[in-house]
Amino acid sequence: MTTIMITGASGNIGRVLVDHLKKDYELTLVDIHFHDVDPTLLEGTIVKELDLTVVGNWDGLLEGIDYVIHLAANPSPYAAFDDSLISLNYKMPYYLFKESSKYENFVKRIIFASSFHTVSAYPKNVQIPVDAPVRPGDLYGVSKAYLESLASHFAFTEGQESIGLRIGNFDENLDNPFINEADLAEYVSPRDFCHLIDCALNATLIEPFLLVNGLSDNRFPRLDISQARTAIGYRPLDDAFVMKGFFKDDNGDPVELSNGEH
Repeated sequence: MTTIMITGASGNIGRVLVDHLKKDYELTLVDIHFHDVDPTLLEGTIVKELDLTVVGNWDGLLEGIDYVIHLAANPSPYAAFDDSLISLNYKMPYYLFKESSKYENFVKRIIFASSFHTVSAYPKNVQIPVDAPVRPGDLYGVSKAYLESLASHFAFTEGQESIGLRIGNFDENLDNPFINEADLAEYVSPRDFCHLIDCALNATLIEPFLLVNGLSDNRFPRLDISQARTAIGYRPLDDAFVMKGFFKDDNGDPVELSNGEH
């Protein structure tokens, strides 16, 4: 069975992915602890409680791993550079790519979580294509721009294949009365994100590095996802504006969009 290692597996995105992937793949889940994770979610997986900011904990960790989904990071847009960003968002991904480069055949592909924050300083009325120059709105976004560059470096100098996913608002609570149109424009639903991961795992790449935007099929998307559609076959089904009830028919029911199926 194909093996996948997920870093940051106890986080919000990690838990959704574990539930989605574990029936079809042999999963190795890595995080500093899994204290608050439902034990039934971990059944049938290999669990390793490791601090991946410690370089020695990477020794042999990728042995027998086909794919890595790298989610571990400090995800706060308010994180200070001298605090945990250096260890979690700079050193840790470097250790990942450096460890992979030690193996003769590498892992087949590293799929890593980048972020909308790499370009969040663009005006809110601008839709941002994936090839627009980075314009981070905070130091967290700067760290993700570094991760994109790091992956590109190892792809084109070492041959380590990777795909970066610029993730929008994954865990926004659409029932939150304070959510606004800008939040909806940046939304990606759990099922669309799982589909995006499926596409990233199965895509055939023309070059060893690819970066794609990852949003749902929102009526007014902040990021342009057309490149993800053509490059890896991404077909999102959800629209945050419809889910929030902005568009309704004459009976007051939410309008169903005619999206294609996965």
